[in-house]
Amino acid sequence: MERRRLLILSAAAALAGTRVARAAEPSNSDAVAGIRAALERGAVAAVALLGRPDGFLGNPRVRIPLPGFLDDAAKLLRFTGQQQRVDELVTAMNRAAEAAVPEAKTLLVNAVKSISVGDARRIVSGGEDSVTRFFADKTRVPLAERFLPIVKRHTARVDLAGRFNAVAGKIAGLGLVKGEDANIERYVTRKALDGLYLMIGEEEKKIRRDPIGTGSAILAKVFGR
Repeated sequence: MERRRLLILSAAAALAGTRVARAAEPSNSDAVAGIRAALERGAVAAVALLGRPDGFLGNPRVRIPLPGFLDDAAKLLRFTGQQQRVDELVTAMNRAAEAAVPEAKTLLVNAVKSISVGDARRIVSGGEDSVTRFFADKTRVPLAERFLPIVKRHTARVDLAGRFNAVAGKIAGLGLVKGEDANIERYVTRKALDGLYLMIGEEEKKIRRDPIGTGSAILAKVFGR
């Protein structure tokens, strides 16, 4: 009798433990709310960091250099006393990225609003860059279209941009430079987006490492497992 009682108690305890574990799993609504909070928090933080003076130029992790072959050409220009003109182009490239990034906020927030339960589950169970990949898949193409005109306005102020584009186009035909890098404006647009997604990824890692530290109860519930 005593043995039977112990077996029943053990089974009850095991069942109770199973129920507690299941209760700890976030519901679909919690998962969606948590991911939306994480995405919006990361996106807003990244835009704030980059969309300001020296957001790109002063950050070595995202600072946009000249494309490889152009950088080599720039070294020759420096030897001919045109250091200032080269520096102006690099500054203009990064200022263009800083001016373009605030345009991303609306599209990023709209992407957050469109997230599905399936998206949320994939992000929760995905790797540390799952949020970044979600944003890139949803926004890279439309953001490139928004960024490019802004980048063009800024690089047009430096006369070296047109010259470099002309040289780059010829060299690209010889296979000495990637076609995507043959146009300075499109190159800057692409690098600006790379920098944006990189910083969103950094914010995502912070949330995953310390969801409770974000001060958000829903993030702590979804990611703090």
